[in-house]
Amino acid sequence: MSGTVEGQTPVSGAVMAAYTYCEAVTGQQARNFAYGIRLLPTDKRLAMSALYAFSRRVDDIGDGELAPEVKQTRLEATRELLGRIREGAVAEDDTDPVAVALADASRRFPIPLGGLDELIDGVLMDVRGETYETWDDLEVYCRCVAGAIGRLSLGIFGGGAGVPGADRAPEYADTLGLALQLTNILRDVREDAGNGRSYLPADDLAKFGCAEGFHSATPPAGSDFTGLVHFEVRRARALFAEGYRLLPYLDRRSGACVAAMAGIYRRLLDRIERDPEAVLRGRVSLPGREKAYVAVRGLSGFDTRSIARQSARRRA
Repeated sequence: MSGTVEGQTPVSGAVMAAYTYCEAVTGQQARNFAYGIRLLPTDKRLAMSALYAFSRRVDDIGDGELAPEVKQTRLEATRELLGRIREGAVAEDDTDPVAVALADASRRFPIPLGGLDELIDGVLMDVRGETYETWDDLEVYCRCVAGAIGRLSLGIFGGGAGVPGADRAPEYADTLGLALQLTNILRDVREDAGNGRSYLPADDLAKFGCAEGFHSATPPAGSDFTGLVHFEVRRARALFAEGYRLLPYLDRRSGACVAAMAGIYRRLLDRIERDPEAVLRGRVSLPGREKAYVAVRGLSGFDTRSIARQSARRRA
């Protein structure tokens, strides 16, 4: 079996099977991400699925139960596989469907694969159990595990080549990735604490009396947990505001995809802000109808037009 992806070079049956596998991984493991990429044309959707499946493999190694030294070995083996993909040394009949799909995607789109090296570097920070004293320290980690994904995705979306100011699109994509990651960190504070991890800056935790961590459904005694969450929410909102400046540089469907994914996370942030202790009781999520509304809003181009107007006012 073979096919053609959006009128481009025909895709062999082996490559299409590899993409199908990656789509299944994406649908099972990343519902918010999968929801957003449905808005893309087929070729971009498949490429994003391949990118996600490779990234998911890296994350799963870091999050697994293996000994740290085994995790490091596997992560370096994954880096070697990335090198083979970069060199064009993965054949269509390779037994690794993720490698096959990502290799094909990287031939079709200018994906900056070095961003996946950064992701591996970030996960190695997790394996080593690094903690973060300040926001500047945490920002380094976030740029590895999320900012890099924003820049990788931009290689698939396209970044408005030839449009004035488009040289800043990678910067905006990176910053939007930071906003998403900080939202994730807030949402997952209880789960991360259960896994012996702490991501919020130690300086911030100490300032709000939360240095003991989050090991129950109630905040640490005597802490200002609400103040901490609202402080981090404001930081995330500032990152979203900067990252959203990416939208005018994307075509309609790529912009709709980004607006949908970012919109879902912004609404998660709204829920966390309204009820900060909800993150200690369980995972905060959005119902399907609200995600559908965000997708329709993205397709309408509302957010893109709003950002374009704000940019025009700033230039005036």
